[in-house]
Amino acid sequence: MKVDVVRNILEANDAVAAELNARFSSLGILALNLMSSPGSGKTTVLERTLTDLKQEFSIAVIEGDCQTENDARRVAATGARAVQINTKGGCHLDSAMVRDACDELGLDGTDILVVENVGNLVCPAEFHVGEDYKVTILSVTEGDDKPEKYPFIFAESRVMILNKIDLLPYVNFNVDRACAFARAVNRDIEIFSVSATTGQGMEDWYAWLRRERAAKQQKK
Repeated sequence: MKVDVVRNILEANDAVAAELNARFSSLGILALNLMSSPGSGKTTVLERTLTDLKQEFSIAVIEGDCQTENDARRVAATGARAVQINTKGGCHLDSAMVRDACDELGLDGTDILVVENVGNLVCPAEFHVGEDYKVTILSVTEGDDKPEKYPFIFAESRVMILNKIDLLPYVNFNVDRACAFARAVNRDIEIFSVSATTGQGMEDWYAWLRRERAAKQQKK
């Protein structure tokens, strides 16, 4: 039956994801699964984070895309270690892909691992990749009803980063409405309103990273 096939795929993925999470925990690595639709500014947020925190943390990145190494080159330009995974049309990364990328990357000395998933608001949320938390980026150019239309990814996420707030005067986007939709499906979600271009609001995101990294170290 189709249902059994889907269940088997997810169970196999979750088994590898659990192994990865245990590996990350033993090394004290905070692991994040960064998700969004295409064009939200996901890589720009990541570039800004890597640049601003490079003196504070050793951050490694696994880049997921259908094709090209464009984003991995952008990330590497900040000085961060990066590995590219091309899914050749696949709509998400899975835990086996991430395991292989970690072996290539090498994790010794890593403080934070960011898996930048394929741009998609549906499939990536279903597949755990060993992360401690999922983080979803929503931009003000996309529409404030996205958390209502795509509730699962926001329900699964610990953090929603609302990006491109410097464009709010020029777009029809209701911040309160977007946040209300997100909290309706996940009352515990933390929301940070930022502009990765100007740096506005990024310090709140960095404070969260510092707090969660410290908590992970204490559990090591």
